[in-house]
Amino acid sequence: MDGLVLFAHGSRDARWAEPFEAVLGRVQALVPGVAVTLAYLERMEPDLAEAVAELVRRGARRIRVVPLFLGYGGHLREDLPRLAAAVSAEHPGIVVDLAPPAGEDARVLEALADYCVRELRNARS
Repeated sequence: MDGLVLFAHGSRDARWAEPFEAVLGRVQALVPGVAVTLAYLERMEPDLAEAVAELVRRGARRIRVVPLFLGYGGHLREDLPRLAAAVSAEHPGIVVDLAPPAGEDARVLEALADYCVRELRNARS
């Protein structure tokens, strides 16, 4: 069984998680046979280790981690690979691999550009 972790930064403000929870709900609806969860780098739970452990308990054997970040910064270049290696070591036989950040995808960038143009037009109305 496949698993999917949507990986976000985290915040002290619990409301910050709301858009990520909305994405989680949409992804779950699109892939009903896949175990999907959120994980946070800091300040929120679950962290990556807890999220992967939960997916393993649910039967996942191959887990894709998708960073919901706009680009590669220190967290994705250094922290996430280190965390993923530690999680892999905790779960021998489970494949944990990392996707590029969402903001590196051309369709995501196009959606952001469209949003910016709509907001410009809304300001003129």
